[in-house]
This record gives sequence, C-alpha cells and structure tokens, in this order.
Amino acid sequence: MAVYKNIEIFAESKSSWEDAVKQAVKEACKTVRHVTRVKVLSLTAEVENGEIVKYMARVKISFEVER
Repeated sequence: MAVYKNIEIFAESKSSWEDAVKQAVKEACKTVRHVTRVKVLSLTAEVENGEIVKYMARVKISFEVER
C-alpha cells in the first residue's frame, strides 16, 4: 500500500501562471523524491501601472513516501 504526503508551496514567474506552476514542481523535485501530482490552489498576479509584472501560483505537491 502506497502512502502519500502533501506539501504546499508558492512560486512565481514573470511570464505566465503556467510557468509559475512549472517552477513550483521543478523546485519541489530538487529536494523531494517521487512527486506524483500537483494541484493548483490559487493563481494571483502583481500589477504595476495596469500591467501584470509577476504571476504567482500556490500549489499542493503530492509525493509517495519511501519506506
């Protein structure tokens, strides 16, 4: 029987929300093994002078626990 854990992380990108999510997964995989899925919890953006300058994603990363 597999056991899974979840962590919640935030990531940002100057180009898109999709890229922010990809950055979150990429960073999580640097220290966590067996990542199996990502769930986007929220997407936000920082606006300056009427333009989006930063895209931010809050995600839940699931991974299988080693035994």
